Amino acid sequence: MDIWIQLMSQSPTFFIALVFVVSLMVGSFLNVVIYRLPIMMERAWRKECEDFLHPERPQDANNGPAFNLIKPDSTCPSCQHKIRAWENIPLLSWLWLKGKCSQCLNPISIRYPLVELTTAVLSAIAAWHFGFGVPALLAVLATWLLIAMTFIDLDKMLLPDQLTLSLLWIALVASVSGVYVSTTDAIIGAAVGYLCLWSLYWAFKLLTGKEGMGYGDFKLLAALGALVGWQQLPVVILLSSFVGAIVGISLILVQGRDKSQPIPFGPYLAAAGWLTLLYGDWFVSQYLNWIVQ
Repeated sequence: MDIWIQLMSQSPTFFIALVFVVSLMVGSFLNVVIYRLPIMMERAWRKECEDFLHPERPQDANNGPAFNLIKPDSTCPSCQHKIRAWENIPLLSWLWLKGKCSQCLNPISIRYPLVELTTAVLSAIAAWHFGFGVPALLAVLATWLLIAMTFIDLDKMLLPDQLTLSLLWIALVASVSGVYVSTTDAIIGAAVGYLCLWSLYWAFKLLTGKEGMGYGDFKLLAALGALVGWQQLPVVILLSSFVGAIVGISLILVQGRDKSQPIPFGPYLAAAGWLTLLYGDWFVSQYLNWIVQ
């Protein structure tokens, strides 16, 4: 272990390459999380409802085959062929198989290798930006969580507490050692981040009678506020709102999307939070220079 730590501390190239490879494997696991976690949550909610409506039913009556992040083994969605180890090598297997199942030859979504590659590239950028140390490792972990949240929200309009609150607690614990910000700044950032969107939610609901966003967005901004501190929250909010507005208007104009159709806000918050974590000071300095000029 000491040798590995010494290599990572003395060779930035080795450290970045190691982060890339490890994150590539983590990206493969994130594909499982993105697909299975919402299903696990839906099944848990359904079981809670059934237990509430039918308390007389035996507790084990609803138990079925195990379905979690480990079991069952991954299979082809078309023919249920069990994915073998050599078919599950991140990125490489998809390229080797030419994006098709080895049995039924039906296409395998390109999103799987894209998630793996995105996870590896963004994690490597974070490692390069901070250099070997706790800030880099924390940034890589935050990157993994934000990628999982982004794709789940795109698929299901859902930001699971298991992910948002994990990032929140990690950021708060890290603030004790002042990894990015002090504990005071982290706590204020979490509170202001949550209350900011919570207030907008209720103002919009009182004015229109509609819900403009979900509570998962509040929790994600709270987590980002704890991560970057309250001082950087305006950067996160402005970046996410700007990108979200551009994408939303583009979808309406180009695709003719219904204005009332909801658009997930989590991906924009996640992207803005990641950029702010790495380049927040640069954004602020550029803005101040623009104001002065």
